[in-house]
Amino acid sequence: MYSYLKGELVEVLDGTIVVEVNNIGYNVHIPASMVDYFTGIGQAVKIYTYLYVKEGIMELYGFRTRDDLNIFKLLLGVSGIGPKGALAVLTVLTPDDLRFAVLGEDAKAIAKAPGIGAKTAQRVILELKDKLKLEDALEGKASDMDIGQGDSLSGVKSEAVQALVALGYSSSEAWKAIGSVELTPGLTVEEVLKASLKQMAI
Repeated sequence: MYSYLKGELVEVLDGTIVVEVNNIGYNVHIPASMVDYFTGIGQAVKIYTYLYVKEGIMELYGFRTRDDLNIFKLLLGVSGIGPKGALAVLTVLTPDDLRFAVLGEDAKAIAKAPGIGAKTAQRVILELKDKLKLEDALEGKASDMDIGQGDSLSGVKSEAVQALVALGYSSSEAWKAIGSVELTPGLTVEEVLKASLKQMAI
C-alpha cells in the first residue's frame, strides 16, 4: 500500500519515529540501529515502509534503504519470525552482515538479535541461503565481469573462505573479509587470502 513516506520528522521515540506528511503524523517502527540517523526534529526524511496487517493490527515499519526493506520482507517469510523479530535482526546486523552470516552459516551472529534463539537462527540460514547472494553484499563487483570470470572467482573466494575458517575465523568474518577485497580476474587463492588477512588486521 505504501512504498515510502517523505515528510518531516516530528518525534523520535523508543524504536519509533513520527513522520508528518500533509498534516498527518505516521507512527513508524524502525530498527534501533537507525536512531542515530535521525539527528534533529524538523529534518526532511524519506523512509521506505512496510505495512503489517494482522488480526486487526496495522503497523508501519520503516527503513533507510530499499535493500533494508527487502531484507526485512525476506525475514518475515521465515517461519517463526514476525515483524518484531525481523526488526531485531536488522538492529544487530546490516543487510550485508546478514548475507555474510547466512552464506557463512554463522548462526551465532544471527542469534545475537534479541528474541532470536539458536534454532530460529538456524532456520533463517536454512530458509534464506538460496535467496541471498554474496554478489549483493559485494556491491555488484561480480556484475562487472563475464559469467566465466565470475564462476572462476567464486571458486577462488570459496577456497579462501575455507582457508580463513581453518585459521580460526568464523565463516561470516571470513566472507566479510573476502568481500572487502577488490577481486579481479586471475587472482589466486593465496593472493585473495593475503589481501583478506591484511584487511582483517586494519
